[in-house]
Order: sequence, then C-alpha cells, then structure tokens
Amino acid sequence: MAELRYRRATEADLSAIVALLADDVLGASRESASSGVDAPYRTAFAEIDADPNQFLCVVEDGGEIVGTLQLTFIPGLSRNGAKRGQIEAVRIARDRRGEKLGEAMFAWVIDECRARGCALIQLTTDKSRPDAHRFYDRLGFEPSHVGYKLKL
Repeated sequence: MAELRYRRATEADLSAIVALLADDVLGASRESASSGVDAPYRTAFAEIDADPNQFLCVVEDGGEIVGTLQLTFIPGLSRNGAKRGQIEAVRIARDRRGEKLGEAMFAWVIDECRARGCALIQLTTDKSRPDAHRFYDRLGFEPSHVGYKLKL
C-alpha cells in the first residue's frame, strides 16, 4: 500500500463512488451503478459539495480510488453545544478489503473530526453487517443507541 491520499470528491469521481457503493450485498439492491451516474446522483453530489459541513471523501492509492465515505459535521446544542462527526457510506474496493484501509480511513476521520472541534463521532450500520460491527467495535466505537429510520 502506497501512501493513501484523502481528498474531497469531485463530480468526475461520481462513477467510481457509485460503483463502490453498489459493490456489496446491500448496495447492489439500493444503487443503480449499472445504468451510469444519472441525475439523482449528480443532484445529490451538487448539494453535498455546496455544503461546508459535508466532506465527501475519496481515498486514493497510487492514483486509484480505493475507498470512499461521507463525513458530516453537525453542530448541536446538546452535550454543551457539542459538534459531532457523522460517518456515512463507508466503502472499500472489493479487491482491497482486508488490507487495513478501513483502519487508515478511520484514523483520518478521527483526526479530521478533532481538527473541526467535534466532541464525538457517530455512525449507523445496518443490522445485517456483522463484519462491520466487529470492525467498529475493534476501533473503539460503542453500540450505545438504537437507530430508527422511516422510508419516505
């Protein structure tokens, strides 16, 4: 593994990001990577890119995109006005899994959240992802809450 590069995604990265999102069991049922990057992805990207509290990250190794995640900085009143880092859509290229890229990505996330003054970092993970749960446990994250979603 060469030195990883973490950078803000550009619109040119959308195809690679969507392909990463679609390349797992859950993602394959939720994403439409086979049809290319259509308007909903481009609209979402534009909104994310315009928001200073959003960081859509791509991780490069030797110029190749090998991972992605979305990091949101959430100001809040609770916990004495604490800011939170919210991690979403973590993916690593299938052929690069098992190389500790996830650990490197989360070390970067933790540093970014500290630099932005976050008091805590949170994430949600699907109940059907036991490997992800073990990974987050190993990194020191605690399953402290129950999450709920309402599909609209």
